Amino acid sequence: MRFSANLGFLWADRPLPDAIHAAKAAGFDAVELHWPYDHDAGAVKAALDETGLPCLGLNTVRGDVSAGENGLSALPGREGDARAAIEQALDYAVAIDAANVHVMAGKAEGPEAETAFIANLQFACARAGQRGILIEPLNHYDAPGYFLNTATQAAEIVEKVGAPDLKIMFDCYHIQLMQGDLSHRLRTLLPVIGHIQIASVPDRGTPDHGELNYPYIYDLLEELGWQTPLGAEYKVATPTDDTLDWLRAARG
Repeated sequence: MRFSANLGFLWADRPLPDAIHAAKAAGFDAVELHWPYDHDAGAVKAALDETGLPCLGLNTVRGDVSAGENGLSALPGREGDARAAIEQALDYAVAIDAANVHVMAGKAEGPEAETAFIANLQFACARAGQRGILIEPLNHYDAPGYFLNTATQAAEIVEKVGAPDLKIMFDCYHIQLMQGDLSHRLRTLLPVIGHIQIASVPDRGTPDHGELNYPYIYDLLEELGWQTPLGAEYKVATPTDDTLDWLRAARG
């Protein structure tokens, strides 16, 4: 099994190019980003080229974080802001050759929100080029009010959008908190999953404790033929380099 370092959480105390080099030194096979827009894309691309690590993806901006926004694309009446965020993310993804853009839905509910989300996702897919477009269900403990909560809802959205490059970002932490039954969901949804992330449940720490048996999940994913590195998106309470026993154990 191969692994990607999510640099939104891991080595987040370092400049992004330095974090990329740290991920390489630690033995990760790829990296993924949250909101890299304050970092020069040329410097980030140079670090990726120097290390040989692919970038698996990045997020659209959340909007006005001080006002509690957590994404824009399911907000009725905010289509202009949502599409500007999508264009920004795609431009940055092209500049650093990131594989995917995660389009963040935001806090909303109801049929109007779904209509806005679908339209904005169709906009994103039409402009994605060689990039994939991802949507991610977030649990209602960490992201109260977020429009997209479950893998079931995400699969329905993917079907309604009807674009082959739209996939689900299946974060085991979020899905376990909202629905559980990860093994059956992974088997059933695999054709529409574009990326998988891992962390312990319920504390979102390193994926070597808690209620999920990740060695079992790794074996299942190998059985299913999954080849993309799994995204390590967990919270660190100590320096990242001190949290990597799980990675060494998973490498065997």
